[in-house]
Amino acid sequence: MRGVRRAARRRPAPGAGDAARPILCFATQGAGHADEQRMRSLLAPFAPAVYPFAHDRKARSALGLLRAVRAERPALIAMEGTGIAGGLTLLAIDALLGIPYIVSSGDAVAPFLRLHSRPIGWLGAVYEHLLCRRSAGFVGWTPYLVGRALTFGAPRAITAPGWTRARAREGARERVRERLQIPPDALVVGLVGSLNWNRRVGYTYGLELVRAIAQVKRRDVVVCVVGDGSGLERLTELAGGELGTRVILPGRIPHEEVMDHLAAFDVGSLPQSVDGVGSFRYTIKLSEYLAAGLPIVTGQIPAAYDLDEGFLWRLPGSAPWSATYVQALAEMMEALSASAVAERREAISRRHGEPFDEHDQQRRMSAFVQDILAAQR
Repeated sequence: MRGVRRAARRRPAPGAGDAARPILCFATQGAGHADEQRMRSLLAPFAPAVYPFAHDRKARSALGLLRAVRAERPALIAMEGTGIAGGLTLLAIDALLGIPYIVSSGDAVAPFLRLHSRPIGWLGAVYEHLLCRRSAGFVGWTPYLVGRALTFGAPRAITAPGWTRARAREGARERVRERLQIPPDALVVGLVGSLNWNRRVGYTYGLELVRAIAQVKRRDVVVCVVGDGSGLERLTELAGGELGTRVILPGRIPHEEVMDHLAAFDVGSLPQSVDGVGSFRYTIKLSEYLAAGLPIVTGQIPAAYDLDEGFLWRLPGSAPWSATYVQALAEMMEALSASAVAERREAISRRHGEPFDEHDQQRRMSAFVQDILAAQR
């Protein structure tokens, strides 16, 4: 069976390499999601066909994808995300039809699943290895994920860390602060994200900020956690009497207002664990913070060394929910000054590296795909 699978990969599907055959792309997070927009943009020079994968109807979408591929016989399939319904379908298409696929991901699958269950994490490791090994190529949001995929057997890989097109609207800082009742002279440390509660480690984004501010004596430092999810209630309870004063929890906001809220911050929080989950990530927050000119406070993850040009605070601790990290964050906020913020903002404006450029990633992705298609011929 293994030999047959390999032979199928070497045998081009009918018309492989034909310029008239489309490239098909989809995102396991669903049609209309930012992940789908990312892949469409990366493949824009090829005018890809887009399959509307439904995140809430995975099984039906997987069958629909298989039927669409059989009918259209695309030259290549590109999947953004590593959802099992999409990935298993790609593996089946590879085995049955010999149509190559590439996978793009911003997370290490097995460590992420292991946060929820060790047995599921083990199965995730098998799935991740197979998905990479059978692919025609891997697109990693970070160079660390690229190295991981190559180790797992991906035949080639490229880094495409994402970007942000949006910018804050004029007067956004003053307007958002007034609406949230944040004093004009307050120093705001905040983040925008999905506040999903992880039972196993007892954490949601922003928990470290709310815990740390409770240890800060000064009253002119404010933490703002923007987003919604199962963790919001936990943050609200933990904030106690500080809610609405030194702890601001606006809830969910429209996507078009994200950059406006970042403009109201002075420091962006990028909480990531120093392990197989956080160490492989950049997260979209990183590109948004830099686009907003926000200095960043984070842990001692690889990106905090590789990308830093003087605009980061690196805090000790194995994870943002560790006592060490929270204590260091509290000390950092206690000592925070407007001059320190200004100095790091200036470092952002002077930085030489620009990994989050859309057009550069699009150009490199085009060369990557062209080489894959040439190899299939």
